[in-house]
Amino acid sequence: MKTTVALVDDHELLRSGLAAIINSLGEFEVVLEAGNGLEFIKKVKSITPPDIVLLDITMPEMDGYETAAWIRKHLPTVKVLVLSMLSNDMAIIRMLRNGVKGYIIKDSKPHVFKEAMESIQRNEFYVNELVRDKLINYVSNEEDEGKQTALLLNISEQEAHFLQLLCADKSYREIGEEMCVSVRTIDNYRDNLFKKLDIKTRVGLVLFAIKQGIVNIYE
Repeated sequence: MKTTVALVDDHELLRSGLAAIINSLGEFEVVLEAGNGLEFIKKVKSITPPDIVLLDITMPEMDGYETAAWIRKHLPTVKVLVLSMLSNDMAIIRMLRNGVKGYIIKDSKPHVFKEAMESIQRNEFYVNELVRDKLINYVSNEEDEGKQTALLLNISEQEAHFLQLLCADKSYREIGEEMCVSVRTIDNYRDNLFKKLDIKTRVGLVLFAIKQGIVNIYE
């Protein structure tokens, strides 16, 4: 029997191209396509869960972080392979934390994509060279990198979202409105991050977010 695959990516043209490539491999078959996590959840409930989910990170309504976490909780036997343009440390660590089996960058060579699919099919872990180098950097200096990893892992989804909005030069009131929480809750996010990161100013938080790739200053 063929290995079944779901594609979750908000770019329809890319999904069509990936579906054609995957189906041409012979041993794989695309059985579901979705433009975001919410659409995936709705569709997957009406079919036999796929063996592999090929997942993007940056999507509207429900992104890859939330989708991977949902899959880990509700479909624990489904293997997730991330295919994303994001190559920063924060994105990689957060997705690995959510239980994905592999992580490759969208501009990877076709043979890398094929290797990744086959590795995930065999229940092996797969990362491409760029991601592998980043992971090696974390273990090459146990004290400094270990501390940095701990900092990143200690940031919640809400706090990461707060940092992204903070970098957009929004007031605390505007951030609260966008996140649908009170200003007091926003103050708590800020104060918690001050303590966690040993940072004392808003500018410091912004610099941390940019340095760690939580926000892309070119977007």
